[in-house]
Amino acid sequence: MATNDVTIAPGRSVVGLLDKERTVAGPGFNRWLVPPAALAIHLSIGMAYGFSVFWLPLSRAIGIDQPVTCPDAGVLERVFSSTCDWSVAMLGWTFTLFFVFLGSSAALFGHWLERAGPRKAGFVAALCWSGGLLISALGVYIHQIWLLWLGAGAIGGIGLGLGYISPVSTLIKWFPDHRGMATGLAIMGFGGGAMIGAPLADRLMNAFASDVSVGVWQTFVVLAIAYFIAMTLGAFGYRIPPLGWQPLGWQPPGHTAPRRQHRHVTSRHVHVNEAVRTPQFWLLWGVLCLNVSAGIGVIGMASPMLQEVFGGQLIAVPAPLAALSEAQRAQVATIAAAFAGLLSLFNIAGRIFWASMSDFLGRKNTYYVFFLLGIALYVSAPLTGNAGQIGLFVLLFCVILSMYGGGFSTIPAYLADIFGTQHVGAIHGRLLTAWSAAGILGPVVVNYIREFQLTRGVPPDQAYNITMYVLAAMLVGGLVCNLLVRPVHEKHYMSEEQLAAERAHAHEQATSTQAAAAPGGVARRTSRGLLAIAWLAVAIPLGWGVWITLSQAFVLFAR
Repeated sequence: MATNDVTIAPGRSVVGLLDKERTVAGPGFNRWLVPPAALAIHLSIGMAYGFSVFWLPLSRAIGIDQPVTCPDAGVLERVFSSTCDWSVAMLGWTFTLFFVFLGSSAALFGHWLERAGPRKAGFVAALCWSGGLLISALGVYIHQIWLLWLGAGAIGGIGLGLGYISPVSTLIKWFPDHRGMATGLAIMGFGGGAMIGAPLADRLMNAFASDVSVGVWQTFVVLAIAYFIAMTLGAFGYRIPPLGWQPLGWQPPGHTAPRRQHRHVTSRHVHVNEAVRTPQFWLLWGVLCLNVSAGIGVIGMASPMLQEVFGGQLIAVPAPLAALSEAQRAQVATIAAAFAGLLSLFNIAGRIFWASMSDFLGRKNTYYVFFLLGIALYVSAPLTGNAGQIGLFVLLFCVILSMYGGGFSTIPAYLADIFGTQHVGAIHGRLLTAWSAAGILGPVVVNYIREFQLTRGVPPDQAYNITMYVLAAMLVGGLVCNLLVRPVHEKHYMSEEQLAAERAHAHEQATSTQAAAAPGGVARRTSRGLLAIAWLAVAIPLGWGVWITLSQAFVLFAR
């Protein structure tokens, strides 16, 4: 995705190609080349959401047809054993490590990213994510689960964090007129990565499977190579705008007629270390944490919830799930899997739809919609379930998941509105610790409430009612946090001298007077063919993933 605005000086090292100064766009660059570069990285690391496709094959990696169990083995013996198959619960720790290291690495390296630039961060993310997969392949090959945890979980998780935040600041600076849409496009890719990666991995495992292998380690190797190529192309496709650049004819909100949603949009900047000392940061932390906790709770229980709430109604049999035959339960499970796939699709669509809508509604108003509409939908879910309204029940949760995805994609633009754009990537990185907290809070609350209800003798089809009300209460808390968000106090903004020093330290400068003064002209000289190739490179695999998901979800409507 590189363009002709960058030349390599004789003797320049490969490391120099990653320097931030080398990524400043020249006069022939089109800003619409940046979103597909971001999508190339996000679609790759988004496979983290689809890693559960490996759990069942890995649980019989030694036995091939059936798991080899070692019931008398202790915890450490299971971890280091090369003769006992791993349980799904042990494998599931990889998923937990993904998001713990995603949030922590994003918080730790966010400020470094602002100074090093998106290209270097994106390339390091490619090394970590693909390298983690290769280490995991070795772990599967010699059957050591700790290498899977270290490779995919820890090192890969660092790659997730760096890859996730790498385009945020850049896109916001390229699209000050459409901040929400720009970040929505990129973050949509993280939600869509599993739609491509999971079916691709399934096909690869089937191709590599044999009498002595379930095909997982070979699949890891192929995916590592493919993702490294895609992420490297994405990283080298990143460009940052020259200092002072803005779209032709656009003026910052403070220079235009005042609009209600512009009250929370600043043209000044808050340092990342100062931002975390403001009440606005922690209120937005609560906004993201509570919105995500409620959504993750639904994602984690989507399949069993549909099966237990409707049971035989899903296949036109008037009986609860427990009363169905094994063949009938298999039919119900297939429909529930389609439901989970449909929720995934709405999660992705919501990321671009709601983020784009926030450019018109304003970020604060968009979160009002998330919380107020979400509360109504969660409270209504038990009523539709009790009434046997399958279609309406499915629709409610599709909308809920669209707002879950929208919460992720809208928050970077909200941060830019409140704290300015200079350190928005670093601030976003620290805010993502809310995601790590939500990844624990949501599933734990939902699972324990369900188990508590079942132990009290509540029928399985009624066990989710209280859960829905608890999730609605979480959204009430998020609504209050959003209500309390106000513009940052004057004392927290950087002075002009501090801002100039920060920009100098981050190697930010206008490469030429012409580049900064001709914002409309930079888009005319980029090849349309290059633009088309860049977008097709991400649109084709994404379209394939959407088609696979819709094909699987069709069974839900056919019933």
